[in-house]
Amino acid sequence: MSETASASVEITHDVGLHARPSVKLTKLAKGFVSTIEISSSAEGPWIDAKSIVKVMALKARQNTTLHVRASGADCEAAVAAVTGLVQRDFDEAGDGQ
Repeated sequence: MSETASASVEITHDVGLHARPSVKLTKLAKGFVSTIEISSSAEGPWIDAKSIVKVMALKARQNTTLHVRASGADCEAAVAAVTGLVQRDFDEAGDGQ
């Protein structure tokens, strides 16, 4: 009965999923009611995208394929938002930092 969605996206950010991008990703994920998980491998292990500690521990580097999956009422929007954030280099281009 629960809906699910998934996608993959390549991390192109020059330093990968470091502190600022991790915060942005978890903050975005927390805006959805769906369970959102990410992994650097299609087989897992899967981690909670709403946990800053777990996301930072993933240590995903540039050119890593990030796998995203979600389940719940807004799962498709959640996966689209997370993959979009990664595709936009975590909105860091031109943010003055």
